[in-house]
Amino acid sequence: MEGGGTLPETLKEKPQLGHILPTSLEANGVKRSPWGFFCTGIVGGALVVVYAVATPFITPALRTICLPFVPATSKQIENVMKMLRCRRGSLVDIGSGDGRVVIAAAKEGFAAVGYELNPWLVWYSRYRAWQEGVHGSAKFYISDLWKMLQLEKKLELELEDDARVIACRFPFPHWIPDHVNGEGIDTVWAYDVSTFRGREKRPTSMPLQLAIQVG
Repeated sequence: MEGGGTLPETLKEKPQLGHILPTSLEANGVKRSPWGFFCTGIVGGALVVVYAVATPFITPALRTICLPFVPATSKQIENVMKMLRCRRGSLVDIGSGDGRVVIAAAKEGFAAVGYELNPWLVWYSRYRAWQEGVHGSAKFYISDLWKMLQLEKKLELELEDDARVIACRFPFPHWIPDHVNGEGIDTVWAYDVSTFRGREKRPTSMPLQLAIQVG
């Protein structure tokens, strides 16, 4: 200034404000950085878990023929058990879902096995079988039903004459059922192997191999 005067106080403070503002922002940025990484990790981990859990349920919907998992109703299980009255032996459930039919059959004295594509459902089924006290007679395995080409032909060739095949919700396209029980989604169809082979039935008191195709 002319005359050697001093600068006004306001002009002296401006450089200080300019210096303090970036320092404050930098400090805030340092404090927030760990939380950003933490939140990103949480979200990323959650997405991985959701993907791992959801994929086995979504994959069947992407197939040419979609058979999504639908739990068996109590009425459906009741209808299946009616078809198995006066029979003994082994039971195989193809597409066993959460294991309800297999566990119910095991409680009735059958040596029951379930095959299911979804590993989460298989593990859950094993837990339920242990919880219900039938893990010794109810077994579950991970298997892809869709790799069993021409299922009807496979069952017809490999099952014993006294076997009974029971279909739930979806009947076999080329077989005529011997018995039908229930309505709507609870409908079950029973096919005796001896019938579609055109052979005489054996006495039902003999050990039988049974197969159930659910859903």
